[in-house]
Amino acid sequence: MGGSQQGVDQPSSVRVSVVIPAYNEADYLPDTLASLAQQDCPGGFEVIVVDNGSTDATAAVAERAGVRVLHQPQRGVCAARQLGTLAARGELVVSTDADTVHPPGWLRRLSARFDDGVVAVAGPCRYADPPWWAAVFPPLYFAALALGYSLTGRVGYVTATNLAFRRDEFPGYDTALTQGGDEVDLLRRLRRRGHVAWDAGNPVLTSSRRMDQGLTYTVLVSYGYHYAFNLLVNRVAARPLLGPAPAIRRADAVVSRRRRRRWGAGFVALVLAAVALGRTRSLSHRS
Repeated sequence: MGGSQQGVDQPSSVRVSVVIPAYNEADYLPDTLASLAQQDCPGGFEVIVVDNGSTDATAAVAERAGVRVLHQPQRGVCAARQLGTLAARGELVVSTDADTVHPPGWLRRLSARFDDGVVAVAGPCRYADPPWWAAVFPPLYFAALALGYSLTGRVGYVTATNLAFRRDEFPGYDTALTQGGDEVDLLRRLRRRGHVAWDAGNPVLTSSRRMDQGLTYTVLVSYGYHYAFNLLVNRVAARPLLGPAPAIRRADAVVSRRRRRRWGAGFVALVLAAVALGRTRSLSHRS
């Protein structure tokens, strides 16, 4: 790995700590860690993978890569990120995900954005091999966030896969929360500490597997229920009444993507057949 992130010989402090929660991410994690291995950052960096009760080879994959591995048996992304952040040695803590690939210079650029008064820096994400609507709407949403920031100086949303904050200003994650607690709720807490900056030009590339069930399912179930409703209920109850969303593995995503493409091909074939039939009838009427 690049930077200063190699196991027990690591210095007691580094500039940046990258924290990655992971639950059964053995398929995606190698690409994530390989992209981080290519990063450079003045002052050095470490990578911490928090195994969140995985039953696959997630921990072994991280150990072979030479990164720090912690174990958090309490399920939930906030609990995993909390453990990793408290163990971090860096002046800055970077939150990302185990299914995300980071462009060269990503860490260096994040680190460079911290000047006086800035407690956090957030950026957008793009989706790998997305369905058509995920290739259109998320970029428009992040463009709207960038416009809002340029007009008001206020960040309206952060994605937990591309967020950095000062460790000494860390307000803590609410571990009663699952989805959204590491984004909406953490942003609310960080704003109380100082300015949260937005960098539209430093995106990461993350998996689109959670969108492979289709637009309706994604809006109503993934975001409507597992994200927004889950966040509201657990925050009001001050305890995790609703658990984490079901995990989606690479194999599930591949099957869903193939099914989606078959349905798409069938739809196109049906439209072409209807057009051809309509033209045939039109010609027959003319004759």
